[in-house]
Amino acid sequence: MVLDVEAKGAILLVDDDVNFVTLMSGYLSYQGYEVMTAESGSQAIELLNTVKPDLIISDIVMPEMNGYAFAETVRRSADINWIPIIFLSARDQSYDRVQGLSAGATVYMVKPFELTELSAQVESALRSSHLMQQTRAKRSELTISVPAGVRLTNTELTVARLVAQGLSNLEIAQRLNASKRTIESHISHMLKKTMLSNRTELSRWIIESNLE
Repeated sequence: MVLDVEAKGAILLVDDDVNFVTLMSGYLSYQGYEVMTAESGSQAIELLNTVKPDLIISDIVMPEMNGYAFAETVRRSADINWIPIIFLSARDQSYDRVQGLSAGATVYMVKPFELTELSAQVESALRSSHLMQQTRAKRSELTISVPAGVRLTNTELTVARLVAQGLSNLEIAQRLNASKRTIESHISHMLKKTMLSNRTELSRWIIESNLE
């Protein structure tokens, strides 16, 4: 599949609700985006073998492979793990948000939502996507190294991914429904664990290690 280079960006919409997909595809296309669709996580993974969209918008409750498993699969794949993922779900509990972000989502939005809010989140995610692609393209030959055997917890990895996307500590705290102090504590602990000096080096390590 050849992506439209004239479009504002290519978006993969993953949802098994035909009516919702029709509505969202029409809206996003009208906004100037190229939209491709898949009915399940497994179908989306198959599609991602041939195309590399700038953004993924996904439901969570789907047949064959749910949104959580889909996001985790994307994040484990080196050639597509840089693609931002926006979750759209009717699940509105704090636990659901945390689980979604921990699985690898960039943004978690609860249905129903305002289309204007979705547009803002799409534009923000695409800016992060383009910045990530530029960063990867301009990556220095000197790589960041950390002690062998270093492992981040799921929560630390979620925070580190958001740091790599350029979010401030306050923005990360708001995204994860946590206090700014808690986020600062997580980052401080990660810097000690990895023996890195600052957030910039942490971001580079996440990107260069294909953990983003």
